[in-house]
Amino acid sequence: MRSIKQPGEPVAERIQWVEARGRAFAFRLEAGMPLLEAARRGFAAEGFSGGVLNFGHGALGPFAYVMPALSKTGENAAFYSETFRPQDVTRLRLGSLTLGRRDGASYFHCHGLWTEADGRANGGHMLPEETVVAESFEVAAFGIDGAMFTAEPDPETNFKLFGPLNSRATGARTTARAFALRLRPNQDFAGALEGFCRGHGIRHAKIHGGVGSTIGARFTHGGVTEPFATELAVTTGTIASGRSGALEAELDVALVDYTGGLAEGRLVRGDNPVLMTMELVLEVLD
Repeated sequence: MRSIKQPGEPVAERIQWVEARGRAFAFRLEAGMPLLEAARRGFAAEGFSGGVLNFGHGALGPFAYVMPALSKTGENAAFYSETFRPQDVTRLRLGSLTLGRRDGASYFHCHGLWTEADGRANGGHMLPEETVVAESFEVAAFGIDGAMFTAEPDPETNFKLFGPLNSRATGARTTARAFALRLRPNQDFAGALEGFCRGHGIRHAKIHGGVGSTIGARFTHGGVTEPFATELAVTTGTIASGRSGALEAELDVALVDYTGGLAEGRLVRGDNPVLMTMELVLEVLD
């Protein structure tokens, strides 16, 4: 399996996780509001301080983002591009967002694909400080109670990354057992989730959110992304028993690589290792 050497030593625990309670719901991001504040208010209205969401069509403007890029200093295995600020309104196609905490305040990690006003299709990592909702649109959210994605320095990758930590339960109304996860580098995305579910007696789970990166990508439709640095959003995902009776993860994703190439499809199990991180929530169904 492909791997990328990280600047720091790998830690023994390859999946950072916290068990929590959660609930799925939908809300509208309000026009004219910074995307971060619009997301925070949507979760807060349901009693949650954080969680994950997925979205389809929407509109942003002003909007700022970065793309994956090669590292110029060698301090990281890969890095970010310069900041891009498209003119006028950018039309979203899809994306995934994690709402958590950084430096004591609400913050998000968000990847997606979109079409800019000049007609150019693109994707990447949205910047919370400079992104505003241009037109109201609905998102599918999953709030978590008892866990919080919190940005902390990660010596292995030399980045400050979201990972789940225990948090005091707020008493929000919940309907399901859930696990907040962060997958560390150089392990197969599907295989890591399958192993986690086996180890925790989970026979069926649904993925909510899903923001991270893989070392290139191999798709079941035959497509291949060769450039190793990507920004990826999970569009849908489940873990359930396959034909053999063993657990199998079905992971539909969309990504942009550091050359600007876009790709979508279902990932091949066993051949899509994590590059930097992969954060998501598992809703336990059985």
